[in-house]
Amino acid sequence: MVRLRFDKGGGLLPAIAQDYETGEILMLAYINEEAWEKTLSTGKAHYWSRSRNKLWLKGESSNHVQLIKEILVDCDEDTVVYKVEQLGGAACHTGHRSCFFRRIEDEKLITKDKPVFDPQEVYKK
Repeated sequence: MVRLRFDKGGGLLPAIAQDYETGEILMLAYINEEAWEKTLSTGKAHYWSRSRNKLWLKGESSNHVQLIKEILVDCDEDTVVYKVEQLGGAACHTGHRSCFFRRIEDEKLITKDKPVFDPQEVYKK
């Protein structure tokens, strides 16, 4: 198994999810060794939730799973890029395709696209 440098990030390393066809950046999350091993063994993106302090399969609540197509590892072995097929059309819990759905314009955050799904409906909040 490929070993990453989890010691450099206090046990957590950044993982960038990128659409494997378009190159669009979908999200940034963190992985620990358990998430890394689970991702490699299942072919589905697993992350470590810092807010919930637990392992999570992307899409476990929404069914918007990320299927791994390719994994890139940086030169320091402390950051990965998951090139994924994003099922369900959206990676962001807000309903947007990408978590990076806002841009700065005139010192304000401007939303640049519409949500793909209604989070109230998907997450039953």
